[in-house]
Amino acid sequence: MVFLGFVIGLTGALAPGPTLVATVNASIAGDWTTGLKVSLGHVIVELFLVILILLGLATVALPYTSAIAGIGGIALVAFGALTIAGSRKATMRTSSLQTVANPYMAGLVTSAANPYFWIWWLSIGSAMVIAGLQGGLVLVGALMIGHWSADTVWLTLVSTGVSKGRTIVSDTAYQKIIVLCGIFLILFGVYYLSRLFLSP
Repeated sequence: MVFLGFVIGLTGALAPGPTLVATVNASIAGDWTTGLKVSLGHVIVELFLVILILLGLATVALPYTSAIAGIGGIALVAFGALTIAGSRKATMRTSSLQTVANPYMAGLVTSAANPYFWIWWLSIGSAMVIAGLQGGLVLVGALMIGHWSADTVWLTLVSTGVSKGRTIVSDTAYQKIIVLCGIFLILFGVYYLSRLFLSP
């Protein structure tokens, strides 16, 4: 179950998305531990969802996936705009990490604001947890340990690679990278909203 959770988690972790963008953003002003911090914020949201699933609330929330997509899309656009606004005062000093790209909040917000994240967990994820529950809470725990290990390993590898190159990044280049990250977050949000309003 640990291996199964790791493989399933890795397929999601490797896909480009808001949380990966946030990890790159925060890692430029941080160090190799940034990925661990981002993944912790991500895990907090997933733990909340797993508890809801175990309580049987997934079936209640599933009909509201359109509303979730709308709220998530708007939140991503807002988070992207705040990221761009914060880029003006960004520097390569450690203090900028807290004001521009707090890794814990980056992982939490980009996960909670990603509509596909919620829809996946309320459908595929809930089925996976419920299937594991047939073997007891121990199997569910093993599944989630594997799942979270995949997120942590991948985001830590990303943050390690990015932070190693920060010594050659000037403040001006850093600010431009943050702006690009903000633009990507806005594009993700607009994409989710367009899928919501343009779908038949």
